[in-house]
Amino acid sequence: MHDTTALLIELGAIILVLGLLGRLAGRVGFSPIPLYLLAGLAFGHGGILPLEASEEFVATGAEIGVILLLLLLGLEYSASELVTSLKTQYPSGAVDFALNAAPGAATALLLGWGPVAAVALAGVTWISSSGVIAKVLGDLRRLGNRETPVILGILVLEDLSMAIYLPILTALLAGVSLAGGAVTLLIALGTVGAVLYVALRHGRLISRAVSSDNAEMLLLVVLGLTLLVAGIAQRLQVSAAVGAFLVGIALSGEVAEGASSLLTPLRDLFAAVFFVFFGLHTDPADIPPVLLPALALATVTALTKIATGYWAAGRAGISAKGRWRAGGTLVARGEFSIVIAGLAVGVEPRIGPLATAYVLILVVMGPLAARWTEPLARRLSPGRTRSAPPGPVTPAEPAEAVHASR
Repeated sequence: MHDTTALLIELGAIILVLGLLGRLAGRVGFSPIPLYLLAGLAFGHGGILPLEASEEFVATGAEIGVILLLLLLGLEYSASELVTSLKTQYPSGAVDFALNAAPGAATALLLGWGPVAAVALAGVTWISSSGVIAKVLGDLRRLGNRETPVILGILVLEDLSMAIYLPILTALLAGVSLAGGAVTLLIALGTVGAVLYVALRHGRLISRAVSSDNAEMLLLVVLGLTLLVAGIAQRLQVSAAVGAFLVGIALSGEVAEGASSLLTPLRDLFAAVFFVFFGLHTDPADIPPVLLPALALATVTALTKIATGYWAAGRAGISAKGRWRAGGTLVARGEFSIVIAGLAVGVEPRIGPLATAYVLILVVMGPLAARWTEPLARRLSPGRTRSAPPGPVTPAEPAEAVHASR
C-alpha cells in the first residue's frame, strides 16, 4: 500500500508539473519539449528531486509515447503522398541527409565514440522536428507561402527514411553481424514496400475492417492493433516505432481522421512522459562537459539545415526570400532526435547528455531562426521579387498541411 501511495503521489506530481509547463510554453509561444527535458533532469538521478517509486511506470509510458508519436505521424500521411514525395523530392532528401547527418557522424568519431555511435548521432542531427515546424508555420502565417510545400516535402522524406534508418540502427545497437544486419534491412525494406503497396491498392478495405461508428471501439481496435504490430516488429528487430508508423500509413480516410482525434490527447500525455523519462536518465552533471561540443554541433547543423532549405527551395524556383525562409524554418530538432539518442545510450552513455543539450539549443533556436531569416533575407536581397503572400490560415490548416509532429 505504501508503494502504491508513493507511486500515485509521484505520478500525480509529474503530470501536474507537465501540464503547468505545457501551459507556460504555450503562453511564451515555444515548444514545451525543452521544458519537459529540464523537468526530467530535475526529477532524475543527480537532480534536485529524484523519483524512485514511479520510475518503472514512467519507462513503460515512455515506450508507449514513442509508439503513439509514430502512429499519429503515420495517420497524417497517405501512401500516395509518400510515393509522390519520393518521386519529386528525392534530390532534396539526399542533400538533406548529406549535409545534416555528416556533422553528427563526424563529431562522434572525433570524440572517439565509435562507428555505431556515429550512425546514431548522424540521425540525431539529421532529422528536423515537424512538431515545432508545424507550430512555427502556423504562428508566422506561412502555410500559404510558395516555399511551404518544399519544407513539407523534406519532412515527409525524413519521416519515411526513419522506417529504414531505425531498423538499421536497432540492428547495429544489438550487435548483429553483417549478414544479420543485411537480413534486417531487407525485412525493413520489404515491409515498408509491402505496406505502401497494400495501402495504395487495398487501403479502403483495411480502413473498412478497422472502422467503427463507436469511438470507444475504434480507439481500442486501433490502439490494440498498433501495440500488437509494434511488439511483433520489435521481436523481428525492425523497431516498434516503425511498426506503429506503418500501421498509421495503412489506415486512411475517415478512420485515420477519427483515430487521430481520439489518440492525440494520449499521444501528448505519453510523449511528454517520454521526454521526462529521457531527462530522468541523464545526469545534469554530465551536461556541462558536452555543452561546448553540443553548441558547436548545433551551430554547424543550423547552418547546414538553412543551406538545405535554401537549395531545395531554389530547385523549386522560389525567390531568394522564400529560400531563406525555408532554410530557417527547418532548423528545429526535437522528438526524433531524442528517440534516436534514447536507443543509443546503452552503447554510448555520453550521447544522452550531448543530445539533450543539442535539442535544448535547437528547439529554442529553431523558431527564432525562422523569424530572423525574414529580415535577413530582406537585407540580403532587397530588390528581388517577393514570394507569394501567405494565404488565410484556418484552424484545420496546420494539421492538414504540416502532417502532425514526429
